[in-house]
Amino acid sequence: MQKYEKSFNIVLFRLKYVSLHSIKNNQEKKVMGKIIALANQKGGVGKTTTTINLAASLATLEKSVLVVDADPQANSSSGLGVDLNDVECSLYECIIDHADVRDAIYTTDIDGLDIIPSHINLVGAEIELLNIENRERAFKTLLDGIKGDYDYILIDCSPSLGLITVNALTAADSVIIPVQCEYFALEGISKLLSTIKIIKSKLNTKLEIEGFLLTMYDSRMRLANQIYDEVKRHFQELVFKTVIQRNVKLSESPSHGLPVILYDAESTGSKNHLALAKEIVEKGN
Repeated sequence: MQKYEKSFNIVLFRLKYVSLHSIKNNQEKKVMGKIIALANQKGGVGKTTTTINLAASLATLEKSVLVVDADPQANSSSGLGVDLNDVECSLYECIIDHADVRDAIYTTDIDGLDIIPSHINLVGAEIELLNIENRERAFKTLLDGIKGDYDYILIDCSPSLGLITVNALTAADSVIIPVQCEYFALEGISKLLSTIKIIKSKLNTKLEIEGFLLTMYDSRMRLANQIYDEVKRHFQELVFKTVIQRNVKLSESPSHGLPVILYDAESTGSKNHLALAKEIVEKGN
């Protein structure tokens, strides 16, 4: 009964929010999907939360979406309702054992949203990849075969700048950089930008910054407003207009294995991510 309620909620949500513009776009010829990595070597900035809820919002806008969970903690997987004990083929098996990537694709409660789950073994994959030829392009080789099956592929990167993250950035067309509205969140951006610059020059010349996304924003805090102004001043049009506000429902939804759009469609967190999804879709048109 609960599953039918979820499906019904999504149908109602689509009827309410999908514009004639997006319907028109769906009638156009399908092109190769866009691969977007969500990266920041600092932990706790909202990468996984953004990945889960942006993917769900894009699917609600009738886009076909694949989430690639490249974080050994596998929080994107569990946050989208995947039971990790039932996973027989994950991202690890695909890149190390050369398993068929289609065997690692699992469906979710949202139509049009699939996921390649992660596994704790991915921690050791960086060492195992050292002996593999073209080790920086393992993800790219993996995703090239299924890129045309989806409108968007979102890669949830681990909080590091190791070989797994390098792989994700090498495979990606663009990168979203979540920035927590706190002082220390700004300190790591320069290192990430340096890494992106190196990858762009040596491994992936087409890599672009999709945008900086301000997360955990609380307009009541002076510091949050100062950080927003600082990021906006430095990066100007590269900063998304949408900010992700602090929201209780957004924090609660992962514990239920649901994106916030299924947990509470009318919450601030749900509306923020839907606005972000629309901004990305409009930017790509």
